[in-house]
Amino acid sequence: EVCEAITDTLSEIIQVIKLVLRDTPPELSADVMDKGMVLAGGGALLRNIDKLISQSTGVPCFLVDEPLLCVAKGTGQVLESLDTYKKSLMSKK
Repeated sequence: EVCEAITDTLSEIIQVIKLVLRDTPPELSADVMDKGMVLAGGGALLRNIDKLISQSTGVPCFLVDEPLLCVAKGTGQVLESLDTYKKSLMSKK
């Protein structure tokens, strides 16, 4: 029942991943194809989502060891260096 309930959402996620990969510059997409994608966050906890994404996109996909903790740690690192990130983001505009 759960699988049936999330099938449409997973299909949308796969389509968006494919769109992003299609629109990615060649030099970056070569790295992605070579090294793969890394899944973090709550969605990564869905059983076999890495396999589904890999099969659907042809790109290797890996799960981090602690998906939820990884997101929290990354957010903490950004907050600790917020000025650096602000400068980096503002210079891109």
